[in-house]
Amino acid sequence: MHKLTISGKITVSALTGLFLMTAISCNNINREIKGGQLAGEKIISLADTSDLTNNFYDNAETYNLGSLTLTVGGEVANPGNIDLENLPLHTVVVKETQLFEKADRFTGAFRYDGYSLFDILNRYTIKKVNEGEFPPVIDLYVEVENDRGDKVNVSWGEIYYPNHLHEIIIATRVMRIVPSKTKELWQLPVEPKLVCGGDLISERNIPGPTKITLKSCPKSFVTVKGMSPLYSPDIKIYLNDLLTETISGVPAGMKLQNYPAVFYGRGRGIHSTQPFEGYLLKDFLMKHKEITKESLQTGLIVLAAKDGYRGVFTYSEVMNRNDQAEVLLVYKPEEKDGGVFRLFAAGDFFSDRAIKAIECIYITSN
Repeated sequence: MHKLTISGKITVSALTGLFLMTAISCNNINREIKGGQLAGEKIISLADTSDLTNNFYDNAETYNLGSLTLTVGGEVANPGNIDLENLPLHTVVVKETQLFEKADRFTGAFRYDGYSLFDILNRYTIKKVNEGEFPPVIDLYVEVENDRGDKVNVSWGEIYYPNHLHEIIIATRVMRIVPSKTKELWQLPVEPKLVCGGDLISERNIPGPTKITLKSCPKSFVTVKGMSPLYSPDIKIYLNDLLTETISGVPAGMKLQNYPAVFYGRGRGIHSTQPFEGYLLKDFLMKHKEITKESLQTGLIVLAAKDGYRGVFTYSEVMNRNDQAEVLLVYKPEEKDGGVFRLFAAGDFFSDRAIKAIECIYITSN
């Protein structure tokens, strides 16, 4: 039998109090999941005001954000209301910030608990409208909306492909992460909220989501399987179907990035452990569409190869990351099969969105 030894200045009474608060917290968490308390009413939880633990994210009261009703529709075989009863809660911590003309405005640091889009959509059967043209799922995205007209796009890759899963949630509980010196109390939300934990600017964190709609790539491309050699000498960039630039090289002044990588595919497994060298995709695209509330919320970036292989990214996941796991555009003019440009999505676990021989990029908002 293993023996656990706890050293340091933790008294028996302190431990007893900690265990008691934990028990009370667990009891009330269960009540909250079942819809126990009213939105905005403080729930009894482990508020570790005496720093009995090393957890910085349990030092304040947790608030219930009320009941959540969601429906799923679009390109699924089994649309309808979402049953949240048996889904686990996930936690993300965010420093919420909104766009403003002179300087972005910080609105608070919070711990959110809620249901991840990964779990919510996990048992819905995909029924793509472009299945015959392109079966892979990497051109899917979901539209999340509320009943007051706010809409947000999230790519399938953001939900099911990232190295860090369950970071996009619909929150039902919130806790302030209070500065220990200033004790500043940020204004709390009062209803369930979509929270995109990987975003630098929090414009996709819309309140009161009620509907999730699954969609496939808004563009159609001729698909030619087995094309060899697979090669495109340049990339045409379109903004809402208007050709704005053709690039065949790397503009002067762009900084070459070197990303160590374990390159692993969902189908073929390990490809290589060699680093990728490339340039930030966002540096190529920034001049074509500025960062606005609209572009962050609904912007899409569609990249397609010479053979019709394509992937959908949201504007936010390319232009607005807080993890520095950027999307690279790799320039290999010497590669006659797979060149001249290919993609490397550093934040993805799988290599499926590493599109080769990119022929066109469409930037769009809907």
